[in-house]
Formats: sequence, structure tokens, C-alpha cells
Amino acid sequence: MISVKNLQKKYKGVDALRGIDVEINRGDVVCVIGPSGSGKSTFLRCLNLLEVPSGGSIFFEGAELTGKKVDLDKHRQKMGMVFQQFNLFPHMTVMQNLTCAPMMLKKVPREQAEKKAMELLGRVGLSDRAGAYPAQLSGGQKQRVAIVRSLCMEPDVMLFDEPTSALDPEMVGEVLDVMKKLAAEGMTMVVVTHEMGFAREVANRVLFIDEGKIIEQGTPEQIFENPQSERLKSFLAKVL
Repeated sequence: MISVKNLQKKYKGVDALRGIDVEINRGDVVCVIGPSGSGKSTFLRCLNLLEVPSGGSIFFEGAELTGKKVDLDKHRQKMGMVFQQFNLFPHMTVMQNLTCAPMMLKKVPREQAEKKAMELLGRVGLSDRAGAYPAQLSGGQKQRVAIVRSLCMEPDVMLFDEPTSALDPEMVGEVLDVMKKLAAEGMTMVVVTHEMGFAREVANRVLFIDEGKIIEQGTPEQIFENPQSERLKSFLAKVL
């Protein structure tokens, strides 16, 4: 589904990404781990060109996103993105936040958009919050709404950028539970996370990124139980 070849990103002469190569297949749940500042979020944001790569190429469902003639907005609609800070519109109700993009971008009729939104809210346990404003929600509720907002666009892949890092510890579980359900239903997901237990339980592949490069990748068992590089061993010793 996604093919990344020699991906590079420079910021003012600093190499944030230094030649990333990876293939992400339909149905994969890929967790990206590594120390802060290693390039994990930059890598994720490059996948839908929120960050424009300095070099290399990204193919999504056969189209080269880094090519000059690509309809980027069209392909972005197939890539759901969930951020650390929710990014909900504060002046809109939950329902308005959820139906805005489908109605504007995909021309979905209001009644159909609202029916889909209510169905998805029910799946994450928030059907009673459709009329609430973001300020009336807890952090965990806001992040679940943010996930539903992406799902309302019926994406082919979901990108998660440390979706639990801004949450109180007791709210982390409710967001991870929603993500586990998505994975079980076959949603293709790329997740930048510090939640090692989630990566171990849900991912079918784990990427360890450090200093802008993939140092090691493999199954959760390979990464967590039989790390090969000294750098990964050192990292795991600090976080597990």
C-alpha cells in the first residue's frame, strides 16, 4: 500500500531523516518506536506530505505522492491522521467536527454523514456526546472523537502520531482500546508510539528509528525479545 524509498528530510542543514526504506502492506499494523528527536514523527508526517521530503520517493496505492502531477488532496482523503493534540474545532460540536470534512470534501449528504458519525461514535462509546463541544470533553474523549473524525472519511490507512502522549495515564487505555479494535478489524495503521505494551500486543511489525534511520525492524517478538543492535538493546533497557 505504501512504499518509501530513500526518504530524506533536512531542516536548516540538519538531517532529520537519512534514507528511510520501508514497505507497508494492506492490513499491516506498523508501530514506530525510538527515542525523542529520532525522526519518528517526521517520518509519519512525510507519508502524507505534511512534511515535504528533501529527497527520496513515497508511493501510495501505486501513485507517487512525491511526483509533480499527483492530486495530493485526493490521496490525503484516503489517509486518516490522528495527532497528539486532537486538533478539533473548538467552536463546533462533536457532530459538526465529524461531518464537516465528508460533507465538504466528499459531498456526502448531511443525513448520511450524521448517520455514519453516530454509528462510529457508538463504536467508541461516545454516542451521548454528539452535541457536546470539545471543551466539555476529557482528553481521552477528545482523542476518541479525533479518531472517529478520521474514520468518517473512510480512509484506507490511519496514521497515528503519538496519540496518547498528551493524555493523563488513566485515559490512555480508552484510546488504545479503540486502536486495538481498529487493528482487529483489519485497518492498515502506522503508529508512532511510546506505548511498548501496545506495540508488542497489536503490531505485526515494529520499526526502531534512531538518528533518522531505521536501525532495526521485525516482528514484536524479534524486536522486544531478541534485539540485534546495541542501540536497540540500550533503548529497550531504558523503556521496558
